[in-house]
Amino acid sequence: MTRSRSVAAVLSLATLVTGPLGCGTPKRTDPIVIVDPGGGRGSVSDPGGGSGSGSALVASGPRADAKPISKTVENGLTWLSKHQLAGGGWGQGDEAAGMGHGMDGMRDQSNVADSSMALLAFLRAGHTPNRGAHRDAVKKGIDYVIAEVESSDSDSLYVSSVRGTRVQAKIGPYADTFAALMVLSEARGTMRDGPANARLDAALKKVVRKIERNQRQDGTWEGGGWAPVLSQALAAKGMNRAAQQGIEVSEVALDRLEDQAHSQVNLQTNTFSADAAAGVGLYGGAAATAAARDTATTRKVKAESMKAQAARAENQTPDVPSKAEIAAAEKRADESGKAAAKVEGALIANLSNDSFIAGFGNNGGEEFLSYMMISESLVAKGGDEWSKWDAQITTLVNKVQNEDGSWTGHHCITGRTFCTAAALLVLMGDRTPAPVEIAG
Repeated sequence: MTRSRSVAAVLSLATLVTGPLGCGTPKRTDPIVIVDPGGGRGSVSDPGGGSGSGSALVASGPRADAKPISKTVENGLTWLSKHQLAGGGWGQGDEAAGMGHGMDGMRDQSNVADSSMALLAFLRAGHTPNRGAHRDAVKKGIDYVIAEVESSDSDSLYVSSVRGTRVQAKIGPYADTFAALMVLSEARGTMRDGPANARLDAALKKVVRKIERNQRQDGTWEGGGWAPVLSQALAAKGMNRAAQQGIEVSEVALDRLEDQAHSQVNLQTNTFSADAAAGVGLYGGAAATAAARDTATTRKVKAESMKAQAARAENQTPDVPSKAEIAAAEKRADESGKAAAKVEGALIANLSNDSFIAGFGNNGGEEFLSYMMISESLVAKGGDEWSKWDAQITTLVNKVQNEDGSWTGHHCITGRTFCTAAALLVLMGDRTPAPVEIAG
């Protein structure tokens, strides 16, 4: 009999990673999550407070060759910390003068999208609610995001009552939802105690269910915005990151996301659909490549975890993957990886084109976000393409930092919070959390 297994169901049966990340194998049966968003030393925490919530054991962390945190990054993080609002969130901050004053009221009004981007930057740099010079700011910020999710309804795709932000207008009204999914996934298991971790898990699962419930058959969501393809990519990142961190995510939803990403590229001409990308090839290429690679990574994690689980089992039981199931998962992972590599190839073919890299023509938050997505995809690929891109984009981003440590956009998304956070994430591309192979 064929048994369908979600990524979370497979990972939830995994045992502790051996070696430095595992820090020994405690004798316990409650869920454990091992996460290390950027510090290089594994931390063990209990997201469910021993409640047996079905959480998975997942190991993640930066790559072994991740660069040290630069002074440029430190200055950016300090700027973000200084501009956190009293309630724990961030507003969009000052915009470029050319944007006028129509959104001045949003400068100091907290919103989930800007707050989530800021928090991702702190997490990637190794600051969690438990450690780092900015741990208190991170705790306050995550508490703000969780509270917004908790206050939202169960059915719609919104996670906040705040409307009319620049980010929503430019990349879609649900950018807050998709950004919240990313930060809650990456923060999973890092809160200060069991109840706080359980609260985060509940909010994370609520966001996943809202996204699944509202996804259309073609893998997209209703909305709008100037370049909604970038929100689409954030959604794909968030759903895959949640699955990789042990949250149960619908296989149908992941399949749709993968298919939608591949539908956006013409492999014969190495071009990307401009329909939802404001006619900007950079946005479409970054989004399609990110979604394809993220889903391929999830498939790989699932297959490796099934294989490790079966190797540890003494007897074949209904909970142990069969050889046929493992073979099918490995085949799917291989196909997904090869397909993602083709999309990456189309993107790489464009990276020597200055007009492609320029995006809309000058730096806006959309450019920084696209660069972040490209970095996260290419660092997973590794090799010369990654090294060349990282050197190129690091130089570009470093030279446009403001003296106060922030970055400003020059079109569309120009708010300093979003642009600063996205720029920092570009510079820390090699600190993108990577699922670690689970040892048997």
